[in-house]
Amino acid sequence: MVTYNVPTVNDVLVPETLLKKNKSCAKAAEALAAEKAERRKAKLARRREIFRRAAKYDAEYKAAARNEIRLRRQAKSQGNYYVPAQEKLVFVVRIRGINNIAPKPRKVLQLLRLLQINNGVFVRLNKATSEMLQLIQPYVTYGYPNLKTIRELIYKRGYGKVNKQRIPIHDNAVIEQALGKYDIICVEDLIHEIATVGPHFKEASNFLWPFKLSNPKNMWRPRKCLHFVEGGDTGNREHFINKLVQSMN
Repeated sequence: MVTYNVPTVNDVLVPETLLKKNKSCAKAAEALAAEKAERRKAKLARRREIFRRAAKYDAEYKAAARNEIRLRRQAKSQGNYYVPAQEKLVFVVRIRGINNIAPKPRKVLQLLRLLQINNGVFVRLNKATSEMLQLIQPYVTYGYPNLKTIRELIYKRGYGKVNKQRIPIHDNAVIEQALGKYDIICVEDLIHEIATVGPHFKEASNFLWPFKLSNPKNMWRPRKCLHFVEGGDTGNREHFINKLVQSMN
């Protein structure tokens, strides 16, 4: 009786090229899995670092507020007056158009990037910027923003300038790409740098695209062209800028 050997699946010969391809594919899959694990690990570490920084900034803000209250109470108990430190930050909003503007104020408005009505920018307050604000006072209103106003503006109306393009701040990676070399890697870092007028305030402010605000709801006065203290809307309105910006945000 004659018998025949029927080849099974395990006896099928596999070409050498296919073996090499399978081996390289398996190696690539292992490398990709390892890379994904490293990225996940780095992302988790970065998220923990962001939460740590946010907690540190929150404690810093609360400590500053408590210190302010302590100094006021101490001065009152001793029968003195407490004079707070001079403001270092102003938020400037353009409220008039381009008609009948002299060359100097026009140039200052361009330098401050206030090219349209209802545009707003953060400006470091010093002697030079104070003189510039005096020149453009009939065309803008400004004041001292608090932390709540700064945070709401950046979260709700914040856009970044990346490669001269207006990019929404939808991810911390946008901030890290532009300002990572200044140790500003997240939105809370950006808010802290603006609020405290830190050493890299210029870079952080230039990264922020001028805020495009809406018309305020029943906030403009009848005599809009007069100074704020005269019953108008232009000029320095100090802490009242927060109420105006919140109505425009």
